[in-house]
Amino acid sequence: MSPVRRTGPALLTALAAAVSLATAVPADAAPATGNGLPAGCSGSAPVVCHIDVAPGSYRVTARLGGATEGRTSVTAEARRTLLAETATPAGRTVVRSFTVDVREPEGEPTGASGSPGLDLVFSGPAPLLAGLHVAPAPRTPRLLLIGDSTVCDQATAPYTGWGQELPRFFRAGLSVANHADSGESSRTYLDDPRLFATVRPLVRRGDTVLIQLAHNDKQTTEADYRANLTTMIDGIRAEGGRPVLVTPVVRRWFNADGTLDNGTALLVNGLGVDLPAQIRRLAAEQHVPLVDLTARTRRLVEELGPDASKALYLTDEKRDNTHTSETGATAFAGLVRDSLRDQHLLPGHLFR
Repeated sequence: MSPVRRTGPALLTALAAAVSLATAVPADAAPATGNGLPAGCSGSAPVVCHIDVAPGSYRVTARLGGATEGRTSVTAEARRTLLAETATPAGRTVVRSFTVDVREPEGEPTGASGSPGLDLVFSGPAPLLAGLHVAPAPRTPRLLLIGDSTVCDQATAPYTGWGQELPRFFRAGLSVANHADSGESSRTYLDDPRLFATVRPLVRRGDTVLIQLAHNDKQTTEADYRANLTTMIDGIRAEGGRPVLVTPVVRRWFNADGTLDNGTALLVNGLGVDLPAQIRRLAAEQHVPLVDLTARTRRLVEELGPDASKALYLTDEKRDNTHTSETGATAFAGLVRDSLRDQHLLPGHLFR
C-alpha cells in the first residue's frame, strides 16, 4: 500500500468551511408578532418556530438577516440540519428555501414521537429571522434513508448520523426522509413492522432509497445478508422506487502503519463475512447503483491520520470510534452527496 498522506488540521478546516448556498425565490413572510418575528416563532438565540401541520413534505422559505450582521443556521425536527451557517451583512436580508419531511415519529422510527407539526430552530452565532413561509409540497421527490445508528437522526448531541446532516446539501425540491434506526441489522430492519414494512408503502414512483446496513450484522451469514438486502431491493423496486446500496462508514481503528487495513475498521464480521465486499458484489449483480462509503470514508480517515481523525468520531467525548460527531457526520454526508452527484443519481439542480 502506498504511503498515507495526512493533512491533519488543514483538512479538518476545509471540512468545516461553510457550504455555498443558492439564492431561493422570495416568499411572503408570515404575519409578524409583537416581537418582530413571524407568527409561531419566539426567542432570539436561538429563534424557535412551531407550525401546526400534518405529516408530509413542506417547502420552507426563510428570509434571514436584519439591521445588524447575522450568522444563521437552520435545523428542523429531530436535529436535522437544513441550512449551514449563512452570513448576512447589516441592513440586508437573503432568502433561502428547503424542503422538510414531517412525520411521526419525527426522528428514529422506534424512538420517541416528538412533537406534532413542524419545528424549526434558527441558531448560530447571531441568528436573524425576518420572514418565514411554509407551504405543502406533496409531490416533491424524496430521498429515503434506510440504515443504522451511523445514519439515523440521533436524538441527543454529540451523537450525529450522516443522514441527519444530509439535507443541508440539497436545495428545495428534494425531501430527505431519514428512516434509519439505531441498532438495526439487515435482518432486524426487515423483522420490525415499524421499519421496512412501514417504509416500503411510503415509496413512490421515482423516489430514491439509500440502504446502509452492516454495522450490526456481526453474526449474519453471507447468504442471509445477501438475501436480506435483496428483499429490500425487490420491495423498493416493486413500489416504483430506485434502491441504492451504500457500503458502511469505516470504524476509526488504525494499524500501527497508520492505515485502516483490518477487519474491524472495514466491517468484516465475526463469521469472516466482508460486508462491504458483499454489498459491492450484490450491487453489480442486481444492477443497483452503489455509494462506496467504506472506500470514501477510509480515504478521508487515513488522510487525517490517528490524531486529527478523532474529530470525526466521538473518540474523545465517548471513547467511541464508530459513531460520528457533527463534524464527522457532515463530512460523511458530503461524501454521500458527492457520490450521488458524480453518478447523476439525482438531478444536478438539487445539489448545493
